[in-house]
Amino acid sequence: MTDRPDTTSLSADEAEAFEGRLADNIVHFARALRTAGMRVGPGSVVDAIRAVETAGIGEKADFYWVLHSVLVKRHEDHDLFDQAFRLYWRKRALLERLMSQLLPPSPPVPRDDAEEVRSRVAEALLKNEQKPEAPKPKLEIDAKMTLSSQEVLQRKDFEQMSAAEIAQARQMIARMILPFDKVKTRRLEPSPRGRQIDLRRSLRSSIRGGSHGMIDLKRLAPARKHPPLVAICDISGSMTQYSRMFLHFLHALTEARGRVFSFVFGTRLTNITRQLKARDPDEALERCSDIVEDWAGGTRIATCLHAFNRDWSRRVLGQGAVVLLVTDGLERDGREELAFEMDRLHRSCRRLIWLNPLLRYDGFEAKAAGIVTMLPHVDEFRTIHNLNAMADLVHALDARRPGGADPMRWLRGEAA
Repeated sequence: MTDRPDTTSLSADEAEAFEGRLADNIVHFARALRTAGMRVGPGSVVDAIRAVETAGIGEKADFYWVLHSVLVKRHEDHDLFDQAFRLYWRKRALLERLMSQLLPPSPPVPRDDAEEVRSRVAEALLKNEQKPEAPKPKLEIDAKMTLSSQEVLQRKDFEQMSAAEIAQARQMIARMILPFDKVKTRRLEPSPRGRQIDLRRSLRSSIRGGSHGMIDLKRLAPARKHPPLVAICDISGSMTQYSRMFLHFLHALTEARGRVFSFVFGTRLTNITRQLKARDPDEALERCSDIVEDWAGGTRIATCLHAFNRDWSRRVLGQGAVVLLVTDGLERDGREELAFEMDRLHRSCRRLIWLNPLLRYDGFEAKAAGIVTMLPHVDEFRTIHNLNAMADLVHALDARRPGGADPMRWLRGEAA
């Protein structure tokens, strides 16, 4: 992008034409951001055009930050906006060349967060660059092809998904059949097959109905209810895409059952239980991003687990709670502190399940210091990198399907 010409030396018609082209480009740029996943409404586009007209265009950096201040409203949208700005506001000949380089066939190994953001931005820009084509005749699609595409999406890594595939994955998560994980409690409830006789209800029933010497015995059985489910999710830079999809899963769990407590951590621990109770999943995640200050930053697992054990353990880990710990285990704190906090967390809950996206690699070995320290203190060790892994987690949480992955076999060097 070149600097703005001096419109005072142009005629009125030329100056008006320049302003119109700039406004059209800002509208097109905002449309591309919205297609890539950012929340950019018509009001924000109008404000961006007015801000540019008011501030003027002196340097490219000034133009960047004027648009950034108006269009970026969430911390996690910064990288997406940055990549889109670099791709869009340059010469058109270079733009098409970059598009062809940024959209190769999906490689077998997962890409990092920066590459995933660039792919989504490039796809959004290309979608808005295409000219409208003549309507094509309708084709009948075989149901086998639809099923095959869903199976491919279920196996696809979250980091490799495009913006459209992420939206489809969110819908599939919302329709996912959640676990029946009710367990027995000490409280009793009426049950026709209970072993304990409810003397009070039996006598009241005989008085009301006139027993004629026969008493219809009422029985009691242990009540069943969902145990507390506590999720502690890593939102550091290496876990951004996985943690975002897992929060959609937690939102579905929160709507379907009670007593779901959700926490996120990077360099500090944040309770987002109340924010995830919003009915709309996008609104729930937006509320979470508003209160979380360390999204996509560093990670301090031991420090954050210490804060959880100190402030929240006694409040949420009673009555046979199940804990889902979502992190890659790449720790910067000391191993002794991490081992102590993991042991304390393990002793405080009925079941501790570690969800680590690094398990998506076939040749995964537990060599990192943080992973080696944490593994002895968990009950199950699972991956959480795609929809199939999320479905496996649902089956593992179901009380009717006991059993799980042995975490110690990675320490013994056995194949996963």
